[in-house]
Amino acid sequence: VQLQASGGGLAQAGGSLRLSCTATGRFRDYSRGWFRQAPGKEREFVASVNWRGDSTHYLDSVKGRFTISRDNAKNAIYLQMNSLQPEDTAVYYCIEMDFDHSGTAFPLGSFGRGTQVTVSS
Repeated sequence: VQLQASGGGLAQAGGSLRLSCTATGRFRDYSRGWFRQAPGKEREFVASVNWRGDSTHYLDSVKGRFTISRDNAKNAIYLQMNSLQPEDTAVYYCIEMDFDHSGTAFPLGSFGRGTQVTVSS
C-alpha cells in the first residue's frame, strides 16, 4: 500500500487547513494516520484512526484543534487542522501504523513524500 499526502500550504496563526491522504493498493485493516517533522526536530506522531473509523488518538498538543477522519470507500483519510499555531509548522506524512504494548504508535512501512504545512504568526 502506498499513501500520498496532499493539502498542505501556508496559513496564518488561527487559520485552518485540511490534509488529505489517498492510498493505492489493497485495503488493509490497519490504523492510518499522520506523523510530522519540524525542522531540526524528530518526527512525531500526530493523529491516528482505526480501520473502522470509530477510534482516534491524538498528540496532546493538537487535541481539540485537529480532527482525523477516514473514508474507506475512497481509501482515504483526512486531517482537519483548526486554530493552527506556528509550532504546527512541519512536513506532514500519512502512513499506516500500529501500536505497541504501551500504546505508542509506530509506522508500518516507509514514509512517502509528505506535505508541507507552514503557519505564520
